[in-house]
Amino acid sequence: MRRRIVIFVLVLAGLAALIAPAVPALSRYATLPRKADAPLNLVLAGLDAQYDWSSPKRPFPEIPRSFDTRTDSLMLVQVLPGGQVKLLSIPRDTWMNVPGSGWGKINGANVHGGPEMVKAAVQSLTGVPVDGYVFLAVSALRDLTNAVGGVTVDVERAMKYDDNAGNLHIDLQPGRQRLSGEQMEGYLRFRKDNTGDVGRVGRQQEFLTAALSKMKNPLNWWRLPGVIGTTYGNTRTDLTREQVGELMGALMGGAKVSAYTVPGNFGQSTWIPDRAALNTLVGEQFRDPGDPRGLRVGVANIDAPDGSARRLVQRLQAAGYQNVSIVDEPRRSLGTTAVAGTGAARLLRDLGYGGVGGDSAPGTDVTVRLGSDTPAE
Repeated sequence: MRRRIVIFVLVLAGLAALIAPAVPALSRYATLPRKADAPLNLVLAGLDAQYDWSSPKRPFPEIPRSFDTRTDSLMLVQVLPGGQVKLLSIPRDTWMNVPGSGWGKINGANVHGGPEMVKAAVQSLTGVPVDGYVFLAVSALRDLTNAVGGVTVDVERAMKYDDNAGNLHIDLQPGRQRLSGEQMEGYLRFRKDNTGDVGRVGRQQEFLTAALSKMKNPLNWWRLPGVIGTTYGNTRTDLTREQVGELMGALMGGAKVSAYTVPGNFGQSTWIPDRAALNTLVGEQFRDPGDPRGLRVGVANIDAPDGSARRLVQRLQAAGYQNVSIVDEPRRSLGTTAVAGTGAARLLRDLGYGGVGGDSAPGTDVTVRLGSDTPAE
């Protein structure tokens, strides 16, 4: 009996030690998987390393888990309810008019305006409404790779680079091999070849696909608490508990990953996006036909207080609606706000009042006709 008790206690201790890394994340996000009714669009960004340049030590020590630097890697990640995951990599040197900042490389958005500016920049570039963000500190690459027991990739060419000030040393030979966390960081950050940032984008996609594939194997599920703990410790995010539940529900059957890159051409140390090709790519792969945020939305004040249409336009734009305008229709008695057209039910859910009915106005995909039940603001 004593021997059985000892064995039982040791098993419990082992289980506790195994689960312990995931406890902080579970205490904040513990939830049951749930079925989403729409894709979830996220900005996933890996951040540049930040060093203490004033330190007397050489090489300069890295400031751990810093989240206010430039984005080193940037992706729009769309997770569909059925488990499909679509990645759109955005080269860090992409040149664009960043909302609230002006023309510049997209990797500077976080420095100038934090996560909200990064989300706005990705949304402006792609036209896809962004539901949340996940930022990974530079240490996440090392820690996550080690947590899954190394990741196997195909190193296409020799990589040799030394940055003594930043303590970054890369020395990889060609061939398929399993890389440790430190090696993987070098593999993903290397850009001293003729492919530059676009080559890095391909390696980032390869890493994510390989890491997800490895965790789908039941033999690696025992590593999951460590992966959860590592990810949580190196992450800053605005995801809600409900969104985490939707992600779990979508990925339970195993992620099916498709990867794309913002099309464009090299400029002078920049990446110039091909807007026409990007719009085609997004329309074919990332547009949710049932999501009214990407549609032409018209707002008509039929029987509501003055200024109601203008206020609703501002509210919808703040919620991620891309193309909202006021529609001029004659005033008449309309007791209930009515939403008509493609995506009407989804828009009505965001509106919070009224009903579905009628036809959409010319030149719009969905029309909101504000009736006398419009709340006063």
